[in-house]
Amino acid sequence: MLDAHQLNVFLVASQTLNFTQAAQQLQMSQPGVSQHIQSLERYLDIQLFERSGRQLQLTDAGIALIPLARTMVQQSIHIEESMASLKGEVFGHLHVGCSTTPGKYVLPHLLARFHKAYPRVRVTCQVSPQVEAIEKLCEGRVHFALSSYKHEEICTEAEFRLFMKDPVVLIAPPDHPWTTRTDIHPDELADADFILREEESGTYTAVEHALNEIGYSPRDLDVLLTLGNSEAIALAVQEGLGVGFVSSTVVHGLHPEGIAVVKVKNLSICRDIYIGRHMRRPATTAQAAFWSLIDEFNPLFNRNIFSSLGEI
Repeated sequence: MLDAHQLNVFLVASQTLNFTQAAQQLQMSQPGVSQHIQSLERYLDIQLFERSGRQLQLTDAGIALIPLARTMVQQSIHIEESMASLKGEVFGHLHVGCSTTPGKYVLPHLLARFHKAYPRVRVTCQVSPQVEAIEKLCEGRVHFALSSYKHEEICTEAEFRLFMKDPVVLIAPPDHPWTTRTDIHPDELADADFILREEESGTYTAVEHALNEIGYSPRDLDVLLTLGNSEAIALAVQEGLGVGFVSSTVVHGLHPEGIAVVKVKNLSICRDIYIGRHMRRPATTAQAAFWSLIDEFNPLFNRNIFSSLGEI
């Protein structure tokens, strides 16, 4: 492999046409310069200088090598300078997998803060069903994954941390009879047309668990529509098609005059959102910086979500 240092010695020698003067410029010994030139000639298997006593002349091959050598030496200098400039800096490319709600409403806030702190890091967010996001984490296709479950049985080598608590609320059109009351009894849920998430979703599971705690089930509800994301449910509720359970982060992103939050006696629903990373793969500086930012971000985000719910 060509040695950039040897090429630089050649360039200086080609300018001076004198090994002694070249040695002085390079702060080397004259024999050292001669040795580098001879080594380069052996490697290329071609003569670069015509030697006549102390006089040097470039051969045709030596003349042809000058621009090529200059390009490689300049590129070598650029590489050294670039690497030196990265010392102590965080850079790289992160891939984050997440389900729909965290991908639309949670990650943008986190990534905005992360980009401000580490502008040289690129981030790609891959939105997919949460089980698929965890599978990508296990396979190394993403560095982090957000999910409603730890899924430790799917990815045994991953570490999961509680990222945030996301309340799930019952919403109705503003003109719905329930909106004029302080709260409703759980028995009344059977009287409304519901729009729910699919059973595989984290929101549905959180609703099912909370209803079971007070002796009810989603199967007690009259389900008019099943939709694939909470935003679609909220829009359907705004159109007056029925009522539905959605993430509070979705509610916060809507116009408050288009929906109303209905409280149900003794029913409290909160979805835990976890973030996971693979533990067997060494973390880059960018990955370590992203992981450490999560602790700083969590209290701020949860405080904003809960305060915004009080304003609806």
